[in-house]
Amino acid sequence: MSSFSNTKSITIGSFDGIHLAHKRLIDQADIVVVIERGYGYLTPGYRRSIYIDKPCAFYLFEHIKSLSPMEFISQLKGDFPNLQKIVVGYDFHFGANKSADANRLRELFDGEVVIVDEVLRDDISVHSRTIKRYLESGEIEIANKLLDRGYTIEGKVVAGQGIGKKELLPTLNLSISDYLLPLDGVYATKTTISDESFDSVTFLGHRESTDGTYAVETHILDRDIDTVTSDKIAIEFISHIRENRRFENLSLLKDAILSDIERAKEVIDAKR
Repeated sequence: MSSFSNTKSITIGSFDGIHLAHKRLIDQADIVVVIERGYGYLTPGYRRSIYIDKPCAFYLFEHIKSLSPMEFISQLKGDFPNLQKIVVGYDFHFGANKSADANRLRELFDGEVVIVDEVLRDDISVHSRTIKRYLESGEIEIANKLLDRGYTIEGKVVAGQGIGKKELLPTLNLSISDYLLPLDGVYATKTTISDESFDSVTFLGHRESTDGTYAVETHILDRDIDTVTSDKIAIEFISHIRENRRFENLSLLKDAILSDIERAKEVIDAKR
């Protein structure tokens, strides 16, 4: 943390999602102190820094969870020796077993403490757990509104069944880890490969009509992409088209996919 020795103001939190409320905190500080827990993420690990235009410092939760409130503050002051201001959310807790809250921080810290009130958008509380609930129910548009961006996951391209290109439509199959995945089903999406963005339709869920395995696969619209050399590709979710369901044969499945593609094109064009 020596590179932060001149830092005068920080904001602290998990910052999972980097949503609208997080931005209210970030705007008021020089450095973003991220408490990294290691599971259930909207934006795992380093990806938070992609959406933050300020330097980030990471604390592993496992390393600080047993600290008393005063010990935690002492660590902050040791890592940031010129610290004068701490910015936190109204629901911030710290210390072992979350024993202290934002008001207690104001009592214990000898500098300025700014407590940011709850942020609402369209009468909805902007909070990571709220966004997760909307994603899990397939309400992508609401989740994106609270995030103030399209929910995006990143994964590695892996080998699929081989059925798509031969009998259905070609797809890129992804291995996804760390991210919270939305409700199973078909989505209008944007797929980014080597910094180039393509309109796409993406399926995630168990392949009920073929081998029953769980998959995340994306079909690029109106482009023929036979090979992908990029290590990772990203998928941005725009809208939920339909839930996952079983089809009696591949012909019916292909008809459904073609319908999904037309619907995805309509949704994406409407969002431009």
